[in-house]
Amino acid sequence: MGEVNIPKQNDKRRLTEFMRALLADMRALEFMLEHDRFEAGIRRIGAEQEMFLVDSGMGPAPLATEILETLNEPFLTTELARFNLEANLEPRVFGEHCLREMEEELSYCVERTREGARKFGANVLLCGTLPTLSKEDLAISNMTPKPRYHELNRIMCNLRRGAFHVVIKGVDELEMEHDNVMLEACNTSFQIHFQVRPEEFAKLYNLAQAVTAPVLAAAVNSPVLLGQRLWQETRVALFQRSLDTRSFAEHVRGHRPRVHFGDRWVSESVLEIFREDIARFRLLIAGTRDEDPMSVLERGDVPKLSALRLHAGTIYRWNRACYGISDGKPHLRIENRVLPAGPSIRDEIANAAFFFGLMATYADEHPRIHEEMAFDDAKGNFFAAARHGLQAQFTWLGGKTWTAADLILNDLLPQAREGLKIAGINQKDSDTYLEVIESRVRAQRTGSRWVLSSLASLRETDTTRDLRCRAVASAMLQNQLTGAPVHEWDLASLPDEDSRDWRESFRTVRQFMTTDLLTVRPDDIVDLAVNLMTWEHIRHIPVEDKDGVFKGIISHRELLNVIAKGTRRENEDPLLVEDVMSDPPAVVQPSTPTLEAIALMRKHRTSSLPVLSEGKLVGLITGGDFMEVARRLLERHFGD
Repeated sequence: MGEVNIPKQNDKRRLTEFMRALLADMRALEFMLEHDRFEAGIRRIGAEQEMFLVDSGMGPAPLATEILETLNEPFLTTELARFNLEANLEPRVFGEHCLREMEEELSYCVERTREGARKFGANVLLCGTLPTLSKEDLAISNMTPKPRYHELNRIMCNLRRGAFHVVIKGVDELEMEHDNVMLEACNTSFQIHFQVRPEEFAKLYNLAQAVTAPVLAAAVNSPVLLGQRLWQETRVALFQRSLDTRSFAEHVRGHRPRVHFGDRWVSESVLEIFREDIARFRLLIAGTRDEDPMSVLERGDVPKLSALRLHAGTIYRWNRACYGISDGKPHLRIENRVLPAGPSIRDEIANAAFFFGLMATYADEHPRIHEEMAFDDAKGNFFAAARHGLQAQFTWLGGKTWTAADLILNDLLPQAREGLKIAGINQKDSDTYLEVIESRVRAQRTGSRWVLSSLASLRETDTTRDLRCRAVASAMLQNQLTGAPVHEWDLASLPDEDSRDWRESFRTVRQFMTTDLLTVRPDDIVDLAVNLMTWEHIRHIPVEDKDGVFKGIISHRELLNVIAKGTRRENEDPLLVEDVMSDPPAVVQPSTPTLEAIALMRKHRTSSLPVLSEGKLVGLITGGDFMEVARRLLERHFGD
């Protein structure tokens, strides 16, 4: 979508003209397939690397535009958010040393981007979801300042007719609403491309659908989103929900979301996918018509099919059909969008080698995989892999049940080795990358498992969740810089006491406020509040109504005053919370700077500050919470 000019407004006339252009592109594609106009006799692979930009505290660094201007590298391009960049690798023939060459090129691209980032005190981190990302980072102000992104946001929000609602359940649970499409920016991936001939497209696309699940199970690297531990590959759940524009009626009818795996095998041709995308998904954006594709074909040239490519770019299949032109020749390819960025460049190339090897060998071993596996099993395997990683249970060929790890070790890795051999991949390179997969699976150490195990070990320390997430992100970056694959990494740990930069984890209230709160309602009896304080050894209880709207607070001091005034007689109505609660002298937001919150507490001589977001209680800060923060900040400001 980034390759075309997008008008700022989609009026009816533009959409009508674009639909005509889209249908003209389809007629041209049909003609090209019928008359064998596509490149044959060669297979190429390629990749796109999405990456996070992080600051010195491992938070997102919205510096993409500045870095692009500084480097002026043709392989770098923007993404939706200003804290993301994408590197496009050169396509190369599938054979010989292509995998090693891809790793070398990718290493150069990432290191070159790091050079640009360092000039602004930032760095590049490869991870599926950034552990330190917060909801405040997903504001429109962090959207890349290009018209196409803002136009896409406007259109998607209009279609949604309300906030995007996200519910993801894992070890923790995330439920939130967001008023723009920036949730998509929480994801970064390593997208790989596999060129196919038109006559083999259906067979190889179906194979890609089948093998995606086990490849993903071994590659998961996105377990934490907005501080919550969710799926092993949370990107899968988030991406679908962050761009879900379906109406209520479409939900009721089971209409497919724009991000999807599919519902059936492809029978004959790539046309099935493009036709279905036009039939099921309305136009989002009307591009400008740049050619008459049939006229281009008549004069012996290759049409761009810009309208078809633009529409396909607004529909996010996990395995996407792509039309492209290389050296003046048209081709088809399958783009696998499932693999996350990271944990290391070596891990990414190993994941790609696993996928490519299976595609090469299964084409001969299982040319009619749609007769050996039910599509529902392939789809179920995919979501099981995203949820559980190597612990997933798969229903495989012939209905046999495997754990993901056993299937990979006992069946798929030997197949992938044979596939790379058939493709003419250098034996040493093949062994290097597939041994990474084997060691990772045997050690049960995917990127996601490393992150979750690291967080679990850090939970035993006296630290905030924010500081633990920063420690994990920092350790991830340091390990990436060594080039070692994730199964060789030690778990993340906190730096020595003297070297910790505590300021980065205590800059705002959100980073250390208490969110696991006990609350009461205005019509509860005071006795309940008294007992809760006694049982839990707390001195403040927030009051909210049934809709979660904040109403006030009860403090230990207020209850002492009630007791001092005397006990009510048994025949009198019980004292209610609303009779004794009070309005707090001050409230703060999650984004309130810590020093500002401390000043408010001192000014109003209060020992607690409710934290509100859009009128709803999201946390509480007390004097006890501030004591450790204040000590750290004073030590850093004035010295020991």
